[in-house]
Amino acid sequence: MSKVCQLFSGSSGNSILISSKGHNFLVDIGVSAKRCENALLNIGVAPESIDAVFITHEHSDHCKGVRVFASRHKVPVFAAADCYERMMSSGELNEKFSSDIIDYHMELGGIEIKTFKQSHDSADCIGYRFNLPDGRSVSVCTDTGYITDHAKEVLVGTDLIFIESNHETSMVETGPYPYYLKQRILGAKGHLSNFACGEYMKELAQSGTTRFVLSHLSRENNMPHIARQTALAALNEIGLKEESDFRLYVSPPENDGRGIIL
Repeated sequence: MSKVCQLFSGSSGNSILISSKGHNFLVDIGVSAKRCENALLNIGVAPESIDAVFITHEHSDHCKGVRVFASRHKVPVFAAADCYERMMSSGELNEKFSSDIIDYHMELGGIEIKTFKQSHDSADCIGYRFNLPDGRSVSVCTDTGYITDHAKEVLVGTDLIFIESNHETSMVETGPYPYYLKQRILGAKGHLSNFACGEYMKELAQSGTTRFVLSHLSRENNMPHIARQTALAALNEIGLKEESDFRLYVSPPENDGRGIIL
């Protein structure tokens, strides 16, 4: 049996648990180590049982608690090359625990991990696909201005995906953010909009994806019901029906105690 759970989601912090065949991985720890530990304990997972932490990029809402958590629990950390170098130079990674560069592909505990390039404005932002021992696959695709060709190549047929549905474009355009920040969010190196998310979900559904978790929603520029309705409308456009053809979830900023069993 495999289980996934978004512990935290959004600009205040991100972390995802992927659990399969006795192995527990975290993708990002963008909150304090203590908050991450408490979130794990709340769903019955011992922090010391984490086998590895995989980092998407070096922004604080994705790596804030990594150094303390990894040092405390002796957990290895993996990141893309430029991200790894940036985190080492800033002290977010150090010699008190094992850390290494993840290339395109690796295997750990019988789980195959593939990475793909994202377009976010960071040193080296990547997404992940985890091919689990039971034949299922789970992917994390957040923090990207658009879906890259590399992502499309790797994500074909994934069973479940945590996919960014960051903002409603009209809310960004008419909101209080300064012009430069609006341009950053809406640009090619920013974040994925509800509409762009929905359009790509159609491609994924046609390749076999049946579970979608809308992630990294902006508190200022989005609303959960708007993100959900946009995604639902996109999948309905291609004739798919919720519950019979797919399941759709929206991640709250902090986990409400539920995980997803695959």
